[in-house]
Amino acid sequence: MVNDRSAVIEIGGNEYELVLTTRATKEIAKRYGGLSNLGDKLMQAENFEKAIDEVTYLICLLANQGVEIHNLRYPDDKREMLTAEFVELMTSPYDLAKYKDAIMQAMYKGTKREVESEETPTKNTQVG
Repeated sequence: MVNDRSAVIEIGGNEYELVLTTRATKEIAKRYGGLSNLGDKLMQAENFEKAIDEVTYLICLLANQGVEIHNLRYPDDKREMLTAEFVELMTSPYDLAKYKDAIMQAMYKGTKREVESEETPTKNTQVG
């Protein structure tokens, strides 16, 4: 599991980790022009069918990163890749709305940076 950088969803009774990997970031950049354009693209989907297609695409992309990581780590316990057809058959539009939040959570976790600040003297400290 890569919990510190993933969000977990359930589809068809199975849990899937949504993980933003470097590979997924490249795919998102190809499709949307970068991560920064993704949120706008999801909110501006021309029609309901297109919006469903985009959320389904992202679920498959991010969940399959988790599947591939698992398969790499545990070659004797391979899991099947998620398909758009499976997601569409095993979910409802209500589920997709919940998954949209999980997608954004996985994106946030995948791009967050730990920032450490060094203690520096303040401007008003007396010198000498």
